[in-house]
Amino acid sequence: MTRRGTWARHFPGGGPGRTKRKAVALAAVTAILLPIAACGTSGGDRGVPRPDHIVVVVEENRSYSSIIGNSEATYINELARSGASLTNFTAITHPSQPNYLALFSGSTQGVSNNSCPYTFTARNLASQLLQADLTFAGYSQSMPSVGFTGCTSGAYARRHNPWVNFTNVPASANLPWTSFPRDYADLPTVSFVIPDVENDMHDGSVRRADTWLRDNLGGYARWAMTHNSLLVVTWDEDENEDGGTNQIPTVLVGEQVRPGDYPRPNNLYGLLRTLLDAYGLPRIGHAAEMEPLDIWSK
Repeated sequence: MTRRGTWARHFPGGGPGRTKRKAVALAAVTAILLPIAACGTSGGDRGVPRPDHIVVVVEENRSYSSIIGNSEATYINELARSGASLTNFTAITHPSQPNYLALFSGSTQGVSNNSCPYTFTARNLASQLLQADLTFAGYSQSMPSVGFTGCTSGAYARRHNPWVNFTNVPASANLPWTSFPRDYADLPTVSFVIPDVENDMHDGSVRRADTWLRDNLGGYARWAMTHNSLLVVTWDEDENEDGGTNQIPTVLVGEQVRPGDYPRPNNLYGLLRTLLDAYGLPRIGHAAEMEPLDIWSK
């Protein structure tokens, strides 16, 4: 058999020149299709779906056992039953402020106290989103104005607002709670909601915080179930600063969440990793060392 005949037998479409052209064409098509696929509802090959909107609410100073099963937290337990409840999830340290920084930037930034103010230039969730032409906003209850940099104002505390500390996050993303959109379709890609110290369980009761969450974000939780969106409710730390496991409740509710209890160990860095993976963003700080949450229905 001639050499041409050998190629014809193994490559019915033609000889080596034509085969090479086919390979080049296939590579070109693949290069076009892969970015298109990445823009769909998947976070790429990382196993985390891509919600249209994510809202993260951070509560204060309660352990898992203080909330899950507590009749004073009726609404939060309702969310836990209808969504994913992480039953072995921990904060990073004590006190509050370094945990907020950890969740937002993948590092405590060397902070070990609640002092104010701090200024950082490190990469963070907001800067990663903005660099990818996505959007971010933080909504803090009782903060008096857009871009406010004061340490306190009434029941507002800057130590619970990590994005204000980063020079690569614009002041326009630092918003009072009153700016939260009534039309949830107008929400940024990712947003944080920080109740003030009277409504986050820090100074007020569990029942008061539970009621505030239901009254102010219950509508979004229902909407997220049918609009490819996600609500995350987590805590900064437990109440046992002198020891213990620092285990905190964390509940996720959304259209692509598979309801149930999830005992696999994870922490606030792993939650950040999940948020980054959802949009195919580079993993930053200690988030790169963690696995994303595996709680999805698809």
